[in-house]
Amino acid sequence: MTGEEARTLPSTAASGTSAASVPPARPGATPRAWRTRLLVVGIVLAALNLRPAITSFGALLEEVRDGLGMSGSVAGLLTSLPALCFAIFGSVAPRLSRRFGPGAVVCAGMAAIGTGLLVRPLVGNTAAFLVASGLALAGIAVSNVLMPVIVKRWFPDRVGTMTGLYSMALALGTATAAAVTVPLTSAMGGSWRAGLAVWAALAAAAVLPWLAFVRPRGGTPGEEAPERDKRDGPPRGESAGQAPAAAPVLRITRSRTAWALAVFFGLQATAAYISMGWMAQIFRDAGVPAGRAGLLLAITMVMGVPLAFVIPRLATRLPHQGPIVVALGVSGLAGYAGLYLAPAGGALAWAVLIGIANCAFPLALTMVGMRARTGAGVAQLSAFAQSTGYLISIPGPLLVGVLYQHSGGWGLPIALMAGLMVPQVIVGVFAGRDRTVEDEAAA
Repeated sequence: MTGEEARTLPSTAASGTSAASVPPARPGATPRAWRTRLLVVGIVLAALNLRPAITSFGALLEEVRDGLGMSGSVAGLLTSLPALCFAIFGSVAPRLSRRFGPGAVVCAGMAAIGTGLLVRPLVGNTAAFLVASGLALAGIAVSNVLMPVIVKRWFPDRVGTMTGLYSMALALGTATAAAVTVPLTSAMGGSWRAGLAVWAALAAAAVLPWLAFVRPRGGTPGEEAPERDKRDGPPRGESAGQAPAAAPVLRITRSRTAWALAVFFGLQATAAYISMGWMAQIFRDAGVPAGRAGLLLAITMVMGVPLAFVIPRLATRLPHQGPIVVALGVSGLAGYAGLYLAPAGGALAWAVLIGIANCAFPLALTMVGMRARTGAGVAQLSAFAQSTGYLISIPGPLLVGVLYQHSGGWGLPIALMAGLMVPQVIVGVFAGRDRTVEDEAAA
C-alpha cells in the first residue's frame, strides 16, 4: 500500500471504497460508488482524447503539407498551434469551471474535440484547417487544466494513483494515434483526410460518461464534488448547515514555486510538441520508411504508458522530486545526441530515450497537485502553470520548422532541443522542493 493510500479516511475501511465515493445517498440520487466508477471511466476516456489531434497530424504531416500546399514555416506554425490554444483557452478554464462546473466544461471540451477533428479534414485550405484544429485544441486545453482539479476534488487521498492512471491513458492515446494513423490511412484508400477524421469517433465516445456530471440548471458550482461522510463533521471553517466559505484567490504570481513549475511545464511541453510534430519527419528524412517512422513516434509516446503510472506514485513518496527531474533530463540529452549522430542507425534507442524524457509531463501534473494544499489552490496553480507554460512553449516547434527550412537539415533543430533540456532540469529541481504556493503567496 502506498503512502497516499494509507491516508484514506477511516470511513472507507469497511467498504473498501474511496472517501470520495461513500457519502450518504440522497433519495433519487445516483449511487455514489457508481458515479465514482463512471467518473474514472470518464477520466480515462477524456485522457485518451487529449493528444490524437496532435500526433495523428504529426504522422501525416508530409501528406497534409502536400494536400494543402503548406510551406515548412506554416507547418511549424501548425505544430505550435497546440501550445498557443492551450495557453489561451487553458487560462479561462477555472472561470468556466466556477460558472458551469468542471464536469460540464470537460463534457463540452470532448464535444469540441470531436467536432474539430471531424471538420478539419473536410476543409480545402490551410486557414480553415487551422480554425478547425483550433476548435479541437480548445477542448483539449480546458480539459488539460481541469483534470488535476477533478482528481484533487474527487480523489484527494489518491492524487498520485489517479494522476498516474490519467497520464497513462493520455500516453496510450498519444501512442495509439501515432502508431495506427498511417496504417489506417492506407487501409481507407490512402486518403489523409480519412486518416485524420477517424479520431473524431473516440472523442464522441468520451462525451457520454461526462453527461452524468453536467450540473443541472439551478445547481451550485460545487455540487459535483464528493460529499463528506457525516461522521467527519463539517469541513474546517464551516458550521453545520452553513455553505462553504468562498476560497480566497491566491496571489499566485508571488510564488516562486509557481513560476518554476510554469517554466518547467513550458520547457517539457516544448520538447513534447517538437517530438509529436517533427520526430516522424526526422526519421523519414533519415531514410526510415513512413510506416516505421510513425511506429517509432508511437514507441516514443508509448513509453509514457507504464512510466506515467509509476512516476506520479514515486513522486508522491518523495519529499523532493528533483532526482526524477534529473534522470528524465539525462535520458533526453542522450536521446538527442543519438538522434544527431545516427538518426536511422539507432532509431529505436533514441525513440525510447526521448520517450522516457517526455514523461516530465505526468511528473509536472503530479507536482501541480502536490504544490498546493486545497482544491482552489490546485485550480489556480494548474491554470497558471499550464497557461504560462504553454505560452513559453509556443516558439519551440515554430522555430524548429524555420531552422529546418533555412538550414536544410536537422542539425540545428536537434541542437536546440538538447539545449532546452538544461534549463528544464534546473527549474524542475527548483519546482520539486517541498513547498506550497499558499505559503509562498501569503508570505
